[in-house]
Formats: sequence, structure tokens, C-alpha cells
Amino acid sequence: MKDRSQPANLSHYRLVSKLGAGGMGDVYLAEDARLGRKVAVKMLPAELTQNPESVRRFIQEAKAASALNHPNIITVHDIGESNGERYLVMELVSGSTLRSMAATRHTLPAILPWCSQMAKALAAAHAAGITHRDIKPENIMIRDDGYVKVLDFGLARLALGQLSEQDETAVQQTTPGQVLGTVKYMSPEQARGEAVGPPSDIFSLGLVFYELASGQYPFRAENAIGFLHAITTQEPPKIETVRRHFSE
Repeated sequence: MKDRSQPANLSHYRLVSKLGAGGMGDVYLAEDARLGRKVAVKMLPAELTQNPESVRRFIQEAKAASALNHPNIITVHDIGESNGERYLVMELVSGSTLRSMAATRHTLPAILPWCSQMAKALAAAHAAGITHRDIKPENIMIRDDGYVKVLDFGLARLALGQLSEQDETAVQQTTPGQVLGTVKYMSPEQARGEAVGPPSDIFSLGLVFYELASGQYPFRAENAIGFLHAITTQEPPKIETVRRHFSE
């Protein structure tokens, strides 16, 4: 594996510093030498570059996000390959993820504009035939100016008409019952390994809203299997019982 601890070049992008890491790649602050701007570059982990399914999802992430033109959805500028490294270039978002904010109590007037923007972003994706399938606090950022950005379309499901013939075949051959997503933020149908669509994203967004409003996750369990069971059987406590004076 190559050492990415020092700035490097990917085509005309110079990596400056690491911003974060996830299952589908590390994200770096980079400079676009051609346009003279700062961008975020996501790099597929070296061990996944030889995995056809991982590469397909990486490319699909770019296709899904670039198919959308909405102020509350991350903008994808470019995708490429350089010296065996696959990378995705996105707008640089200065702000915080909802994960870093979820445990903090916020007033209802502060929360509502964020929730409205998240809902509008998903509505735009769904209108374009795209289901995100991984809505969670880590994939939503609040910019320093209060603008919401929905990130990471790596697990997005595109309408078949938007896919290439090769991608359509890959989607149709997906193993029945396969569970994709982040366990704690799955919808009941997602947890059961069933086909998912826009309602699944809306359920996941509801979990995000609940956690943001109450300061805690709505279900209780000891492990991943327990959370899958809780999502399909438990009734979340009313927010008023978790956070008194919720309307303040």
C-alpha cells in the first residue's frame, strides 16, 4: 500500500492533508492546479482497487451525486484513475457532520431549518430516481453558514434506466437478502434484506431527526443483530419523554 501521509499528486490534484476516513475510502484536502481551487478528494483504499464490486460502487457514487444538481447535495467535480489509484473529486465542505452535533441539545428553531434542507435534498434525489440507502449523521454535514450537505452516495441505488448495461446486470444479480447500509439507521425493510426505495431513506432520515432533536438514538440493543431486531419490532419513546420542554 502506498504511503499517503505526505502530499502527493493525482493527475493535476495535489493532496495536502487528510480530512477523514470511511469504509469506502480516505478523504483528503487537495488543490486543483488547473482551476486554482481547494477540493476534497476521496480515494478508494488500495486493497479495494482490485475488487470489481468496490470499484463499481465507487463509480456509482460519482454517477449518483453528479446526476443531481441541488444546493443540499455534495457536488462531484471529477472522477479518475492515476497510477492505479482511483479517486473522486468533490466540493470542499467546511463544517461539521451531524454525528459531531447529535449529542448536543439544540433548540427546535435551530433544528427545523436543517431538517427542512435534508428533506429537500432527499426529495430531489428521489425525484431523480435515486435512493441513497445510507442516510446517517456521518453522511450529513452542516456548513459553517448553516447550509446542509448530504454526502456519500456510495450505496445509492439508481433507477435501472440510469445505469449502463453492465451496471444493470450487477444490480439484478445482487444476492437476495443482502443487507446494505449502516445497521442502526436502516429501515425495517432494509433490515430484513428486502428491496428498498425512497420510503427507506425517509425512515432513516426520521431516525436522524429523532437523534438530533432528542440527543439520543431511539432504539436499545446490545449488538448489531439486536439493533436489526429492535428496528423491526420496537416503538421509539416519544421525544417529549426523552427531552422535556422539547419545543424550546
